[in-house]
Amino acid sequence: MGNLLTAGFYRLGKNKVFWLGMLAMLAISAGMMLNASRQAGVMMAEGYLRTLDDYYFKLAPVIGLFCAIFASLFIGTEHSEGTLRNKIVVGRTRPAIYLANYVICFAAGVCFVVVWLLGGLVGIPVLGVWEMGANGVLLYVVTALCFTGAWTGMFTLLAMLSSNKATTAVLAILLALGLLVAAALLYNGLCVPELNSGMVITKNGMEMAEPTPNPNYVSGMKRTLYQLVLDCLPSGQGILMANRELGRPLLSLAASGVIALATTAAGVFAFGKKDLK
Repeated sequence: MGNLLTAGFYRLGKNKVFWLGMLAMLAISAGMMLNASRQAGVMMAEGYLRTLDDYYFKLAPVIGLFCAIFASLFIGTEHSEGTLRNKIVVGRTRPAIYLANYVICFAAGVCFVVVWLLGGLVGIPVLGVWEMGANGVLLYVVTALCFTGAWTGMFTLLAMLSSNKATTAVLAILLALGLLVAAALLYNGLCVPELNSGMVITKNGMEMAEPTPNPNYVSGMKRTLYQLVLDCLPSGQGILMANRELGRPLLSLAASGVIALATTAAGVFAFGKKDLK
């Protein structure tokens, strides 16, 4: 598989989508942090404390979208140009071809994460360093790398089995957005307060009253299920990370590993049966 990886990394270094993605991620990360620093400066002048931690991981939810675009186009090109079929003709095994593509796509995803985190460093002059400490930052970074591996597993599976590059790109983007929307809905559901505000409007203006139970509050087994799905889905982990609410990191790390392994195993098996035209 060494030759496949060497050729794959060579292609990666010359891939325009990869470099455009890197530049876009850097620009978005640095631009967002500079804007956040400006806003934080105004808020701190008014007495509201803001730290680097409040903004540094805000781009975690979009990593999946970057991985989707890259993997679908990178692998889709191999389908459209007949590269996958040619690799088999010259004696490369299907599992080796699949795993090499997964490694290359994961490496690209890691680069997107690294660029995102580097871009966020522009906020240090205004916001200072992380209050969560080195161990907290390291845990979040490792979690981001692991859910990037899970995203990569999903999109590699899709791209290796779909022969049409355009269709693959659309499906991958829809999958990333769909999981992100689903996770956002679950997160918003968990954020609904248990009690409604006791503020009421009277002829004398706003007055305090007894808080009342909120019928939209998610409780019991449903709440447990919502939280479990958020902790396990890479999109849910991204949202939790962006809001600094990654409460069960070990579960999240384990879930990302299981998703990456399961999708890769399923992909290797399915690609072994696929008829390459």
